[in-house]
Amino acid sequence: MESSSELQRGSNPSNGGPRKEEEKPKVLVIMGPTGSGKSRLAIDLAAHFPIEIINADSMQVYEGLDVLTNKVPLHEQKGVPHHLLGTVSPNVEFTAKSFRDSAISIINGIFSRKCLPVIVGGTNYYIQALVSSFLIDDSLEDVDEICSTDPSEDEQTDCGPDFRRQSCNYRIHLNNHQDYGDNFGRDSCNYDILKDLDPVAANRIHPNNHRKINQYLDLYSRTGILPSELYQGKAAENWGQVGDFRYNCCFICVDAANPELDQYVEQRVDCMIDSGLLGEVYNIYNVNADYTRGLRQAIGVREFENFLRIYLSGVRTNDASDSSKDSPSMLSTRVGDKMLKENIRAILNSSNDNQHKILLEDAIGNVKANTRRLVRRQKRRLKRLQALFGWTIHYVDSTDSISGKLDECWAEQVVEPAAKIIRSFLNEDARSELNLEETNKTKTNSIHRDLWTQYVCKACGDRTLRGAHEWEQHVQGRGHRKRVSHLRKLRDVPA
Repeated sequence: MESSSELQRGSNPSNGGPRKEEEKPKVLVIMGPTGSGKSRLAIDLAAHFPIEIINADSMQVYEGLDVLTNKVPLHEQKGVPHHLLGTVSPNVEFTAKSFRDSAISIINGIFSRKCLPVIVGGTNYYIQALVSSFLIDDSLEDVDEICSTDPSEDEQTDCGPDFRRQSCNYRIHLNNHQDYGDNFGRDSCNYDILKDLDPVAANRIHPNNHRKINQYLDLYSRTGILPSELYQGKAAENWGQVGDFRYNCCFICVDAANPELDQYVEQRVDCMIDSGLLGEVYNIYNVNADYTRGLRQAIGVREFENFLRIYLSGVRTNDASDSSKDSPSMLSTRVGDKMLKENIRAILNSSNDNQHKILLEDAIGNVKANTRRLVRRQKRRLKRLQALFGWTIHYVDSTDSISGKLDECWAEQVVEPAAKIIRSFLNEDARSELNLEETNKTKTNSIHRDLWTQYVCKACGDRTLRGAHEWEQHVQGRGHRKRVSHLRKLRDVPA
């Protein structure tokens, strides 16, 4: 096992700006698509280094749904300390800022114990928020603090009468958008409002990113500050760039070929069904549930809504004659027990294609399809971090391991290469690393400047792309080229 003296350099970081590379403590980040083996690798690395693991999966941070979110069971953690794993209430919104603030405190504690912090997860925006020294939420808090200060109490405040008058005018201007009619405040209309108020900020985000759109409008309504103004200045320009990191980071991605990974995640969904996934979903089922907040955002919750609604209504109808004998809680418990132990497997094994079986099979199929889509999104985002922000990501291949080959493949092809990368990282010369980062930053500056440009592909149904990098990837994609070819053939056909 590596000596703990190699794991740190300099003092612990705070929420402040970037520091010289040689002063930044070293942090290991293990990334990759779902199902690739990130958690397994992190735990196995404990045999080589004194580590503690911080979970960076946006669904695994919540309490509950242990099977559905694929949390590492306690007996598989092998005594390695895990943080932010199933510790957050499922009904709250654990944002990137929440994760960053919690993780920084935990990392400082890990450093004090002379261990190496290992960030593990596939939620890249959590990781970006942690390693970057700038976050929009910080600017929001600064604005709120300034605007809540009485100028008579602090003569140095920048929030004088002119600013307050301007803020008031902005709020009036926002209220004037009530002329959008009954659609005002709806997600479908809010992007148009933002585009009218702040076209620069609107171009920066996707029209379907309703969460960010509403955040920008809320900022504008409360403070009168245009969201795009928060992205001005050196700090915003350097956001996400390697030279602006809070820590000296080593990024390792556990990856696998898509065919093998698709097969693996589909088999994993089947195992989850056998292990009680539907029982977990039933326990949080609510007819009027909000699937945009908290734990209910997880893949595998919303997909079963139609099945549970029809199935539970049928169970309660059949049990109506016994309702006088049982309290509501007893009835609920019995329904859950039937789902877990009897009816689900019976429905799937039934030779009749009844409504319950069709809905259940459709739900399971949707979970598998959405998981496959998640794998591809995560891979695209990793490439984006490299292409746009200059992140140096080391890849290890787990294809043979997840396809069911010998366990020796895992040690030889994943654990040992990763351990070698980490040893080199812990012993490297900080100045050479900084020079490498500056080179990467120079290479990506031209692409980074175009993050604000929005492209619309007419051939693909007005699909919106952000920045030149996304646009170039899109036009080179197979789907786009097929649609363009089809449209050309239609134009060549005589009327």
